[in-house]
Amino acid sequence: MTEARPGVVASASLWERDAEVAAIAEAIDELCVDEASPGRVLFFTGDAGIGKTALLAEARRIAEERGCTAWYARGGETVTSVPFNVVRQLLQPALLSLMEEEKREYLGDWHDIAGPALGLAEPGEGPADPQGVCDGIVAAVNRLVRRTWPLVLLIDDAHWADQESLHWLTALIARLHEMCVLVVVARRPGEATGERARSLASIAAGAGPVAKIRALTPEATAGLTRKAVGEHADDPFCREVWAVTGGNPYETVELLAKVRDSELAPVEDSAAELRALNRSARGTGLVDRIKELGVEATRFAWAAAVLHTGITVETAARLATLPVDTATECAERLKNARILTQPDPANRRQDDGELEFVHPLIATAVYDSMQPGVRTAMHGVAATVVAESGRGAAAASRHLIEVHAEGDPDVVERLRAAATEHLAVGSPDGARRCL
Repeated sequence: MTEARPGVVASASLWERDAEVAAIAEAIDELCVDEASPGRVLFFTGDAGIGKTALLAEARRIAEERGCTAWYARGGETVTSVPFNVVRQLLQPALLSLMEEEKREYLGDWHDIAGPALGLAEPGEGPADPQGVCDGIVAAVNRLVRRTWPLVLLIDDAHWADQESLHWLTALIARLHEMCVLVVVARRPGEATGERARSLASIAAGAGPVAKIRALTPEATAGLTRKAVGEHADDPFCREVWAVTGGNPYETVELLAKVRDSELAPVEDSAAELRALNRSARGTGLVDRIKELGVEATRFAWAAAVLHTGITVETAARLATLPVDTATECAERLKNARILTQPDPANRRQDDGELEFVHPLIATAVYDSMQPGVRTAMHGVAATVVAESGRGAAAASRHLIEVHAEGDPDVVERLRAAATEHLAVGSPDGARRCL
């Protein structure tokens, strides 16, 4: 009964988004007119589940339809401490596709300065100058724009972007008068604090008017309801769907999926059951639904939430202390329950795994539901797995900083090594967190 869901999700997320899609299409058309014209920024804000990711996916589709190059990156709630995470997602795929000589040509004098931050070169022995690294990455984008124009950069969940990437993005936007690139940013309001919040405010200021994505109207919710569960859905039932979800597209889609799964008749007499169904699709209700899949599936979901990125059955099995064949069954159960899914091939990156959460709201609910001791233990195992994969102490540090060192000389040594790596790529804040 869920085969039609991808189409329903797409239609829900883009329903009543004509103005936003038109603004994106207009900006892309302007980008394609003249390579010498200045770049610009589009900035979208909206609550969780309102359709920001789908809007950026539509921007990518339009860009590629117009013959543009489009690169995508996404912040993550549990990886805000990973320096240059977002900028690496954006630029690494293009730069890694170049021959070594081409990389040096495009980075030029900045190769040894910015290359380590982008994961393209080994860091030097001493600390790197953060401003020099930032300037080098901006210069690299400027040269890539000339090679790949017209270029569109898409940054999703910017409220969870790491500070180093936000600092770079602020500097890039200040230089858009000299490079023809379109930057499209989406964020939730109120999630970022401190320096990250100030950087996002500066980025938004460079975009001019910030577009706030609104909830669906009752009329749109009724249309979506009838498309999902049948044209026979009556008006009182449709109105209750809107009242329960507040017109949030993600919550609407999840609720209607549960309506279909439970074979609830979409009529007025059934409308009273919608609130209970909605509670089971979010927060503690969502956690309870995962628990119903069994202890092993719950532990697998916990492991996936701790990993956040690069989720594979084998790695999650190790964190959850499950046999691989059992973990494989758990992954299937969680996919069938719309908890996990396979990554979108269009946005897939080199370090992506086999699985990701259907929505960040689910990942947050699962992570927050874990007992602190279990979560800490899984982070400790994850740090070891990352280190054994050869990705270095810095890559493991986001897990290590969640572990209670309690004088463990091994953990202290690994955190000091991570701090040294962070300093060498130009992230003193990352080093400070480790130390």
